[in-house]
Amino acid sequence: MAEAAVNLVLERLIPLLNEEAELLSGFHAQVADIKLELEFVSSFLRDADARAATEESSDGSQTWVKHVRETAYSIEDVIDEYMLYAAKRRDQHGFMAFLKKTAGLIKGLKEKREMVSRMQELKGRIREIGEKSRRFGFNVTSSSRGVGHVDPRAGLHFVESDALVGIEASKNELVGRLIGGAAMRTVISVVGMGGVGKTTLAKKVYDDPYVRGHFDCHAWITVSQSNNMVERLRTMLRRFHEAKKELPPGGIDAMDTDELISKTREYLHDKRYVVVFDDVWNEDFWQVIQYALPENNSGLRIIITTRSTSVAEFCKKSSAVHVHNLEPLSLGMAQELLCRTAFQFDRQKQCPNELKDLSFDIVRKCGGLPLAIVAIGGLLSTRGRDVLQWKRLRDGLSAQLASNPHLTCVKKILSFSYHDLPHYLKSCLLYMGVFPRSYHILSKRLIRLWIAEGLVKEKQGVTLEEAAKEFLAMLINRSLVQVGWRDYTGRVRTCRVHDLIHEVLLSKLEELNLTQPSQESCNGTARYLLIDDRACDLSRRNGNFQTHSIIFFSWSVLPKSLFEDLSSNFKLLRELDLERAPLDCLPEEIGNLLHLRYLSLRDSQIKMLPKSIGKLHNLLTLDLKGTLVREIPDEIKGLCNLQYLVCYTTDVDNLYNFNTHQGVRINGSVVGSLESLEKLHYVVYQHQNSSGFGKALGRLNRLTKLGISKLKPDCGEALCDAVGQMHYLHSLRISAVDAGEVLQLQSMSSPPLLLERLRLHGRLGKLPGWFSKLKNLVKISLEWSGITDDSLKILGGLPKLLELRLHEAYEGVELQYEQGQFLKLKMLSLRCLYQLKKLGIEEGALPCLEIFEIGPAPQLPEVPTNISNLGCLKVLKFVDMPKKFVKKLLPGEGPDYWKVEHIPDVHVHYYNQGLPGETYKLGDSRLHEHFHSRLHKKLKLET
Repeated sequence: MAEAAVNLVLERLIPLLNEEAELLSGFHAQVADIKLELEFVSSFLRDADARAATEESSDGSQTWVKHVRETAYSIEDVIDEYMLYAAKRRDQHGFMAFLKKTAGLIKGLKEKREMVSRMQELKGRIREIGEKSRRFGFNVTSSSRGVGHVDPRAGLHFVESDALVGIEASKNELVGRLIGGAAMRTVISVVGMGGVGKTTLAKKVYDDPYVRGHFDCHAWITVSQSNNMVERLRTMLRRFHEAKKELPPGGIDAMDTDELISKTREYLHDKRYVVVFDDVWNEDFWQVIQYALPENNSGLRIIITTRSTSVAEFCKKSSAVHVHNLEPLSLGMAQELLCRTAFQFDRQKQCPNELKDLSFDIVRKCGGLPLAIVAIGGLLSTRGRDVLQWKRLRDGLSAQLASNPHLTCVKKILSFSYHDLPHYLKSCLLYMGVFPRSYHILSKRLIRLWIAEGLVKEKQGVTLEEAAKEFLAMLINRSLVQVGWRDYTGRVRTCRVHDLIHEVLLSKLEELNLTQPSQESCNGTARYLLIDDRACDLSRRNGNFQTHSIIFFSWSVLPKSLFEDLSSNFKLLRELDLERAPLDCLPEEIGNLLHLRYLSLRDSQIKMLPKSIGKLHNLLTLDLKGTLVREIPDEIKGLCNLQYLVCYTTDVDNLYNFNTHQGVRINGSVVGSLESLEKLHYVVYQHQNSSGFGKALGRLNRLTKLGISKLKPDCGEALCDAVGQMHYLHSLRISAVDAGEVLQLQSMSSPPLLLERLRLHGRLGKLPGWFSKLKNLVKISLEWSGITDDSLKILGGLPKLLELRLHEAYEGVELQYEQGQFLKLKMLSLRCLYQLKKLGIEEGALPCLEIFEIGPAPQLPEVPTNISNLGCLKVLKFVDMPKKFVKKLLPGEGPDYWKVEHIPDVHVHYYNQGLPGETYKLGDSRLHEHFHSRLHKKLKLET
């Protein structure tokens, strides 16, 4: 983190020296000197940070790293304060401003002297830090672990079988893959987060009698974080000979890499072997080791255990690969493992009734992680059946993980993944610790917060958002971040960190003084502040509070003086997240937060934005989704850096109410000035000056997402011209004024070729011909389109289409899915097809379809026969279909049941006068009751 802090400051100093020279005066010289000193210090930081992360570090080196980090933060704060000072100077113009400037001259000089003095002091501190780096003997390269370092992972593969739960299915699957399958060399990668049991599983598979007897020779090599490949090759060669009780070749210790590879290949060339590489961290590992393991088509097998999906898949370049993702235990299995360990010395090894609820509470906090469960169970085995002792451990588990010698190994093992990260990923992962435990974070929100905090740097040809998505993917691949929800197209929509990883992050955040353990006092210099319903007085400040990010959670009442306190005591604030806050007014004081880069008012009751919003020149994200804001003030044109303007209602995705597409009104001249925008949705198309508004939109050539609402037919051509200029557009949503209005979109001759998501809300009559050019389209939604011809066939030839939603989009009587069409489609939704009488699915059509939703289609007599050919179909859902249609599908009595019996989940849903209604699973007795009650009501009414 010290390395990250210094690099961030260096990146801010360079443009400051280039752009602010005319304003800096004496400040300029101090900044230049500090930049040189920091560049010197940064060259030693990686080594010092590595030492501080291990047991071998001295108190002195840890203190050195801490001072570097704190000094870097102080420099950053002085820079921010100077930028405020410079901004005030720029805003002074005219006679009245001259009088104010004259009156404030003495104060301005005093501020300037104070900032120059502080920079002088910080320069002295940096020089002293640089001198100490030589005293501690830091190297430019990272240090390796000391010889005396004890790896807490040692011995994990010697866990007794009696202590294993939930491993049998995985073990049997992997044994089958080892002794069966193709004859080619195959790599089996066991992937999962630290402590999930990868090593234990691999050892049980490796020791299985069938496996031992199937292979001629065996070797187990623990790799860990060492990059010494020569030593790994020597170890492997020794293991092969030791397994056969043979002496390894003479002079093995003097052999170089090529000699070791040659000797190993010579030994293995006619043998069927299995080798396990445990705890692999680096992709480069396989680049060397693959040459030592020759292919002889005799069923050779290599097992790799790793925390990184990237490492697992890297082997695909030269071998067949099977990736086995090892997940945490279910709650029931976790509780069984805890009790088996806690009562290992009891005869029955059963948990007594009085401790069952407590045992569930404890394993719930462990998140199904076997390493933690076994460690805690071992500790509880020394405490018998004392309910009070169990309660104390449950309530103080976080503190116990940090201090109890029986449990500290758990935290250390989980921490290895954090310490192995490069500095830029450490910062991003740490930020996730700011959110509450078990919190599912919207990935878009997380990415925009990372960007606003300066944790993501723009690379050549890659936007900040693309770089941030890459960072998130890296953390997921390293098993440090878990995917909460991934949509049909593969996008990560929500994510979280495991509860025990969260404990590691939280302790690291507090150690680095980035957050506060207690919010009640709200004092200190924490960079991130998370505020919930607990008391927190934001007014108790001295005006120099260094917080960069404030995120509100679960506030029932906001303080009346909130924004006054923020503008006076949090003047360096960069991120303010007020999502779901009970807020109906945004006061003018918001304009005082000049460093603000992220402002979210999502799902609040805000009705309008103050004019002072235009002062926030650094703002990157303005999130108004779900608010009552319907018009954007013209002053927003001052937001020259704004990238994300999100402003549509929360129920915009409701397919059953056209009027939900409200959008906000914004002047065309204002739109055209926001040339940094990358995402703009939803805005009302201004038809009074259609061509002018279209030209203004056309200037937004950096847009990747655009949402337009209330488009009139005579504005379609101007909009098509504008969209044709948006070469980076990935997502487009267009909504007509109402369901009967036509979307005139035929004139677009050059659609954005990178378009991946398209949603059209209004009448089309027929699909525009340019649809066939959308070769990158993965998702399309057509609503109220009123198509009557066969132009929908255009969609069947799109090579990447994964999701198709049609809602009152087709008014024909027959719909046919032909062979060779929709080859990659995974999700198909056909809603409100009131004229449809025949649905045909030819053999070979929709081969990858997993989810199929249809209805209401009152004239459709039966399920298509060929639906039984959809071998990948997992979910089939019928919505408001006639009773006679559904009765044909009932198990045991319906003549069409054979068509759907291969599908795991078949559901029937009925709405209730516009309300959500109920969903029934086919075969559920409640479905029969539903039919009976409807029939009973009908007879009663007739009587």
